[in-house]
Amino acid sequence: MRRACVIGYPVKHSRSPMIHGFWLAERGIAGSYGREEVAPEDFDRFVAGLADAGYAGGNVTVPHKAAAFRLAAVDDPVAMALEAVNTLWFEDGVLRGMNTDAAGFLANLDQEAPGWDGGLGKAAVLGAGGAARAIVHALLARGAERVVIVNRTLARAEELAARFGPRAVAAGWDEAASALDGAACLVNTTSLGMAGQPALDLDLAALPAGALVTDIVYVPIETPLLALARRRGHPVVDGLGMLLHQAVPGFERWFGERPAVTPALRALVLGDIMAHTA
Repeated sequence: MRRACVIGYPVKHSRSPMIHGFWLAERGIAGSYGREEVAPEDFDRFVAGLADAGYAGGNVTVPHKAAAFRLAAVDDPVAMALEAVNTLWFEDGVLRGMNTDAAGFLANLDQEAPGWDGGLGKAAVLGAGGAARAIVHALLARGAERVVIVNRTLARAEELAARFGPRAVAAGWDEAASALDGAACLVNTTSLGMAGQPALDLDLAALPAGALVTDIVYVPIETPLLALARRRGHPVVDGLGMLLHQAVPGFERWFGERPAVTPALRALVLGDIMAHTA
């Protein structure tokens, strides 16, 4: 029986066991997927013993993605560009790593808003953390001509923009209206709007009609930003699909079959979110 896990600190909130458990049962695979809460100072030691503990690999979440990149053999261009790994597996006895966040983000939009990237000129990204790094990479890879990174701390936005060359530019929060003007896509990568966090206070007046609005936050499933955008008539995509799609490549590596993100899986995870946020 093959085993995998999600490694994080904290990790009790992770819904990855639910996702992979669904696929294991759906496909009749004898395997398991659990949680491993590992403090940062213990991460290197835990990963060194991953195979001896019987694991075929695992997902890596906050705050370990940079450390996983350092420990794994990596030839995945996305992981190398982001210097972050969220998926580990063994290949011929070698611990390998990749990053599926950007692919998960794009797959979610492709599934929920087909054709969203047609004429993708300018995009606006809120936030400048690790999640923003993956999203900016994804948008540029999909052909965005310009990505404006909007962050309360301008220096962090400038640092992130510098990683991606002239097609990525930085803006302070006081320049948000200018960033939204002419944007075909707006992405929130901050924790603002997440359950237990302050709401995202943003005026969407400058955002063109028809611009797609998406939020990588999925608890609540409709964030205040998405609710506002929906009222204004914008197409919106919630963040749950990104979570589901980013899980696909890892499952395939560990258990040998490529699963699909289906309405049944979404309904299962959505039901759990609703039950815990009601």
